[in-house]
Amino acid sequence: QVQLVEYGGGSVQAAGSLRLSCVGSGYVFNTACMAWFRQAPGKERDGVAVIDSYGTSNYAVGVKGRFSISRDNAKNTLYLQMNSLKPEDTAMYYCALYPYRGGSTCLSMRAPAFVHWGQGTQVTVSS
Repeated sequence: QVQLVEYGGGSVQAAGSLRLSCVGSGYVFNTACMAWFRQAPGKERDGVAVIDSYGTSNYAVGVKGRFSISRDNAKNTLYLQMNSLKPEDTAMYYCALYPYRGGSTCLSMRAPAFVHWGQGTQVTVSS
């Protein structure tokens, strides 16, 4: 059974930083495309950042230059370094796994294709 568990959410002031982690189990982690999504109250779940099994990454326009996604396959862990946080980054952040190495579906962060999800971790940014 695939499990994804997120850590690292919290409350921070604008311009601050947070680092999210997602620890996976029950899958050959290094063969999967991994992504972070977020969902604010009353809004749809949107892709934030994605990294395929080859190390290629992609970001939502609003976070480029501020967020950085990385992975440690030896530890089955996905990371999201978030810098220069803004109040509009406030949301529940989810880790997700797409069970293929990469490709356009992965890098375009099409949420329905990501079949395994964590429970989410809340990030709140105050002005």
